[in-house]
Amino acid sequence: MKLFLKGTKCFSDKCAIEKRNFAPGQHGKDRKAKIVGYGLQLREKQKTKRMYFTQESQFRNYFEKAARSKGVTGEILLQSLERRLDNVVYRLGFGISRRQARQLVRHGHIHVNGKKVNIPSYPVSAGEEIAIRASSLKLAILEPAKEFASHQNAPNWLEIDRDNYKGKVLALPKREDIHLPINEQLIVELYSK
Repeated sequence: MKLFLKGTKCFSDKCAIEKRNFAPGQHGKDRKAKIVGYGLQLREKQKTKRMYFTQESQFRNYFEKAARSKGVTGEILLQSLERRLDNVVYRLGFGISRRQARQLVRHGHIHVNGKKVNIPSYPVSAGEEIAIRASSLKLAILEPAKEFASHQNAPNWLEIDRDNYKGKVLALPKREDIHLPINEQLIVELYSK
């Protein structure tokens, strides 16, 4: 399954899934393993973990925090992953991929409410304003990212000013705002064993 980890490469013919959509090795094309039960749950968790670029322990902490809070555990888990600063920077269109957005955050190019934040896992809250630092506006990667983001639909929970490279979190994301091929129920079942 395409996870769109490489930005524009996933939309072209150079995508690995387009080139070779079978397992590696001599018998890769011959046998297709049927995945059921635990394997299906594990694969869903691994897919989600890789989409958001989190480590295993960090992902587990997100789940445990979601399990302790009131509400639907799977939705709260996805909401906390979606609120990560590197993901919000990606959703605002400052990076072509989450990896590129993460690099922007780590290198100190992002301001949250006027203060530099270089922690990708920083959880943004409603009302916070995210912007590219004034001295970083001349970065070469921002223009292609802006062009790429202009073809994407903007999330309802974010207010985007693409010309000034600013954005504001209007509200916390709901499950219907997250359009990713993730079945969070399988993740909850996996961790509930």
